[in-house]
Amino acid sequence: MDIETIRTYCLKKKAASEGFPFDETTLVFRVMDRMFAVIDLDHPDKLTVKCNPDYAIELRDRYNGIEGAWHFNKKYWNQIHLMSDVPESLILELIDHSYEEVIKKFTRKQKEAYHELP
Repeated sequence: MDIETIRTYCLKKKAASEGFPFDETTLVFRVMDRMFAVIDLDHPDKLTVKCNPDYAIELRDRYNGIEGAWHFNKKYWNQIHLMSDVPESLILELIDHSYEEVIKKFTRKQKEAYHELP
């Protein structure tokens, strides 16, 4: 899977945006200003996504290409090596899972604003 496929997939999600809030190489995908996926353009073979803590451990045990994300809270964030034993369909599912994990943590006001969006 390549970075453009991931980028297109992420940006099709409701209220999704992209930007470089940290530096000129760290591409961050957000839903209403909350991160759900990150790709370092210096290392575009890795994707970082948020994950349920128990599921994160299960995935790390099952796939060599999934590990705790570097520079993130490893309890909640996984790093996926895109050219590994992780199937492309699972990568897309994990993007969806990350997006949903972020939405679950919205405040009531954020949830209301999100649901009002087209």
